[in-house]
Amino acid sequence: METREWLRYGVRAVLLGLLAIPLGVLNLPLLVLFLVALLLGPVPLVGVPMTQVVMVLVRARADLERRLAARWNVPITRPYAPAPTGAVPGGWKRYRWLLADPATWRDVAWLLPGAISGIVFGVLSLGLCAYGVQGIILLPLWLYLGTGWYGYGIYWPLHSVGEGLLSFPQGALILAAGLFAAPWLQWLNARFARLFLAPTRAAELRLRVTELTVTRADSVDAQAAELRRIERDLHDGAQARLVSLGMAIGLAEEVVERDPAAARKLLAEARESSTTALVELRHLVRGIHPPVLAERGLDGAVRALALHLPVPTTVDSDLAGRAETPVESAAYFAVAEALANMSRHSGARRAWVVMRHAAGMLTVVVGDDGRGGADPDRGTGLRGITRRLAVFDGTMTLSSPRGGPTVVTMEMPCALSSPKTSPSSGTG
Repeated sequence: METREWLRYGVRAVLLGLLAIPLGVLNLPLLVLFLVALLLGPVPLVGVPMTQVVMVLVRARADLERRLAARWNVPITRPYAPAPTGAVPGGWKRYRWLLADPATWRDVAWLLPGAISGIVFGVLSLGLCAYGVQGIILLPLWLYLGTGWYGYGIYWPLHSVGEGLLSFPQGALILAAGLFAAPWLQWLNARFARLFLAPTRAAELRLRVTELTVTRADSVDAQAAELRRIERDLHDGAQARLVSLGMAIGLAEEVVERDPAAARKLLAEARESSTTALVELRHLVRGIHPPVLAERGLDGAVRALALHLPVPTTVDSDLAGRAETPVESAAYFAVAEALANMSRHSGARRAWVVMRHAAGMLTVVVGDDGRGGADPDRGTGLRGITRRLAVFDGTMTLSSPRGGPTVVTMEMPCALSSPKTSPSSGTG
């Protein structure tokens, strides 16, 4: 880590440690409010709505702690069970759901120890650096005071200046140690918070079931949409061509004896219609599962796709084998959708695709130097990529600031088979 980055990292840890002190103090009134709301629970029109309001505040505080923990590479998943149907705010059903959720009590159990750990680690992070800064400024302070009082006939003792000279390197050393220790102290605080705020094994299984239910529904919807697209393409394309072909042949049979020239013309039109129908069928089959994907794998298919793009696209692939067919297909169409969005909307002059596989994870990065500003909420393309990857427990991350560049990172867990002798890299 470079010195500048290390300093920035340490300063951020100190500032977040400073923030942890008032946040830790905030835990205490939240705990008191929850206990009061719990005691007032039997009181009509008071306890039920008050408990719900307090729990909204407690969960917001716990969610903030989870976001802060993520900054130190300590991810904490939200463990809350989904609200049941008809659980309106302020209602008895929502009240029972909140109190029956084990995550509620884990949040409440964290408030007091979380306050103590936040304050302690925050004070340590801030205190070490503050003590080092005090040592650094001691020398100029002694010199300033000595110069100021000298004009009044008061001579500053020489040993005080000596103490200032000695305190400077000590203060610099302590400050450096404090900046180095602050991220570790905040990491320990995040690890402690995860003991309470992370989901239990049962909650993880419940969340996993919910996630699988959603992804299954998305997969079913995607398959239904794909079938509708195929039916529409067949009806509007190849089927219409074949009907036209049959009509042309029928007319040719009727006029072949009395007007051979017209019959030949009709047969020529029929041949042209059959050729067009074959082309449309090939495109349709290619849209279901491209032959190049089956023959050359994800690497070759993406390179072939890049060759037909209007924007020069570099493909850098280091895949030592092939994934399962459904995974390859999902990755290919996700890359195709990302590149199609780039071609239509980005105004880019160049693009790139990087594919890697490590630790059981296929990672594909699609980027361009366009205008940026891509937003999944403003179109269906990026949302479609997310749904397609979610079926295989994959994720999509988008970085697209105004002015670019746009980088789409897609990850899917998978294993590779049929290892190649050497990886390839080149330009498509």
